[in-house]
Amino acid sequence: MKRVSQENRTSRIVTYVTLTLVFLSVTSLYYFPLFGTYIPIIPYRTSSLVLPSPSAPPPVDHVDVVDDPIESANAEQKCDLFKGEWVPNPNAPYYTNDTCWAIHDNQNCRKFGRPDEDFTKWRWKPNDCTLPTFNPAQFLEIVRGKSLAFVGDSVGRNQMQSLMCLLNRVTYAVDVSSSADEKSRRWSYPSHNFTLANFWSPYLVTAQEVDPKGPTLTGLFKLNLDEADPSWTTRIEGFDYVIVSAGHWFFRPTLYYRNKDDLVGCHYCLDKNIEDLTMYYGYGMTFRTTFRALNSLSNFKGTVFLRTFVPSHFENGEWDKGGDCVRREPFRSNETRLDGFNLELYMTQLKEFRDAERAGRERGLSYKLLDMTEMMLRRPDGHPSRYGHPPKAKVTLYNDCVHWCLPGPIDTWNDFLLHILKMDGGRSRRFPQIIQNATSINS
Repeated sequence: MKRVSQENRTSRIVTYVTLTLVFLSVTSLYYFPLFGTYIPIIPYRTSSLVLPSPSAPPPVDHVDVVDDPIESANAEQKCDLFKGEWVPNPNAPYYTNDTCWAIHDNQNCRKFGRPDEDFTKWRWKPNDCTLPTFNPAQFLEIVRGKSLAFVGDSVGRNQMQSLMCLLNRVTYAVDVSSSADEKSRRWSYPSHNFTLANFWSPYLVTAQEVDPKGPTLTGLFKLNLDEADPSWTTRIEGFDYVIVSAGHWFFRPTLYYRNKDDLVGCHYCLDKNIEDLTMYYGYGMTFRTTFRALNSLSNFKGTVFLRTFVPSHFENGEWDKGGDCVRREPFRSNETRLDGFNLELYMTQLKEFRDAERAGRERGLSYKLLDMTEMMLRRPDGHPSRYGHPPKAKVTLYNDCVHWCLPGPIDTWNDFLLHILKMDGGRSRRFPQIIQNATSINS
């Protein structure tokens, strides 16, 4: 009898243990987005690694979804994410040119012989809190069933390719572009029903090159300052997130028009019969028109991000007169400051952003700021320079101090992007006051 009783007792214990394990398994699956632990991925370093096809499952380690709160020294203190320092990050980079097929040759610095990689081993540290590094699994969960578009020039496309490389650690994209235009592409992530696109529009408004040479041999462009470029306005309404940016094209000589054919002035056209209104006038009017177009699209219900102007780092000459970017580490905050035309362009953007944010609020639209200007001013080490093409190649921009190596400092922009998306969603409600002023400018 004792033996039978003992067997019954053992059977009941096994049953209880089994039921407990089933309960814990179901619970962990249900709460997976909240309970995951982020495990940094050590990038592949072997030079013999064969680049996988974009259609194949990526050979990556497990990346969990995790809700990474901003860690603040004082929970009552608001943290400005964009004020801080670049600090060493020995865990970076989180991908390489061997593991990411999406890197454009012009930003593939290791491919073309850049000998150092220290420029990849920094992260941005806000003064009063810590910004979590990008978690691709978490990002994909947040944007599941949604869409994100980059609108602007090639620096915006540079950020999109960085984002794709970071997401490659979890899943690959499928090219679903409807045209062969390499400057504007659309990608799908079927595993998460997520669409990613970029619309190349360097001036954001309608533009036409009227003289291939122009006064400075860089072309003379006609801008219709009150007409947003239909190449993006006609395709943007269904997107949930739109990241707008523009900058370096505005240094070129331009003619300013309104109402189609009314010439109102120019920038550096060197025509004594046309008033030079400076590039700041055209820059401000362009963003005013862009934001008004977004606010007036009847079916657009998304969130607008302004990624602010990012300075170039040509030293010892202009871009076409031997200028280069040869520094190999970031500046500290006390070693450089935002001034001159960089400051003027930045402030011009912010003025138009504030006005658009107020107008958008009346329509229920949300405006967010990716304030990259000052922090990227301190990264002269992150550009391709002469390592964006084969040696002795005949290219227009031989020393590229405008775009950013991949991997490199531009990856940090997506740390900010993910954090702002988290703060804008349900998962951020546990810490809503910590960085209230970091994601948009209050009027």
